[in-house]
Amino acid sequence: MHILATNDDGVYAPGLLALAQAFRSLGDVTVLAPDRNWSASGHVKTMHRPLRVWETQLSDGTPALSTDGAPSDCVAIAILGMVEQPIDLVVSGINPNANVGHDVTYSGTVTAAMEAAISGLPGFAYSINSPMDHMGTTDYSTAAEVSVSVAKQVLSKPMPEKFVLNVNIPSCSLDEISGIAVTRQGLRIYRDALVEREDSRGRKYYWIGGDAPTGIADPGTDFWALANRYVSVSPLTLDLTDSPMLPTIESWELKL
Repeated sequence: MHILATNDDGVYAPGLLALAQAFRSLGDVTVLAPDRNWSASGHVKTMHRPLRVWETQLSDGTPALSTDGAPSDCVAIAILGMVEQPIDLVVSGINPNANVGHDVTYSGTVTAAMEAAISGLPGFAYSINSPMDHMGTTDYSTAAEVSVSVAKQVLSKPMPEKFVLNVNIPSCSLDEISGIAVTRQGLRIYRDALVEREDSRGRKYYWIGGDAPTGIADPGTDFWALANRYVSVSPLTLDLTDSPMLPTIESWELKL
């Protein structure tokens, strides 16, 4: 098996190193990741400029590739042939913070896995539910072990095409994890606020600030799973159609 590993935190992020090391037990691993942080970048495809790729290496000496594109660009160009060996699986992460609820529409970690699915490959996104004030001190060892364990089990089963799995892992030791819960997306509550400031010339500029987001821990959701120290495993679909709403809109009999 040939596995492509990427992320949205940049090629030198410790979570990517942990992911690449863990997945060597499943096959050959190629690392292709952004040259900088693309957190909350969403699903990006760079069409207006060329993409550059450089050879580099991770802190353990593992050869890697880095690009000035987004996480989803990394997956797209690899599958399209920039990486010569055909790819069987795309893994993305390990993100230091959870990607739950509506986060999946913002997350470069998750949308990299979605880009794999667009090309018909399975894409697995991995994140840790670290405290918001972790300040880069996250321990990835447990998450790496869980990540590859989940992948081994899932890959042994028949999977549909365009399969995306969003996996969120509690920030605790392995023996403190309650188990694995198959979950749906929960309701994320964002508490964003606009911060207005002025530069040295009196010109206004803006930050999107505010308190850290929260969520509603309804049973069966990704929030509930993490709140109860379960690994949250959520299958995602690329089809965003609001199917229950279709009959209602059809009843409106829209006309030109």
